[in-house]
Amino acid sequence: QVQLVQSGGGSVQAGDSLTLSCAGSERTFSAYGMGWFRQAPGKDREFVAGIKWTGAREYYADFSKGRFTISRDNDKRLLWMQMANFEPEDTAVYYCARKVRPGSNTNGESEADYVGIYEYGIWGQGTQVTVSS
Repeated sequence: QVQLVQSGGGSVQAGDSLTLSCAGSERTFSAYGMGWFRQAPGKDREFVAGIKWTGAREYYADFSKGRFTISRDNDKRLLWMQMANFEPEDTAVYYCARKVRPGSNTNGESEADYVGIYEYGIWGQGTQVTVSS
């Protein structure tokens, strides 16, 4: 069954902006931290950004900082990533993902809890972003 559905990819030029969207299909969406990953041909899937289940904390890969912004609306079960100042190196298939376990206000967390692919159990179908120079 489909649990995360993505939209918003496309072809852009360097310096352009774009917003990716990810829609959750279950009411439990609001209980889980979420992440964005990307994968280019011949390369490993890599962490792009993560967000706490409450939306109160964000994490970014070094290449994402200052250019990409992750956000969520739990009432609407939506996750976004606003992307700006594209570089050709950003060309990849982008995936949204839901963490394996629900979050908790009693448990501490750090970026290390978001960067590994094994931290996530549900993945969107992926969407292509192609950046031309």
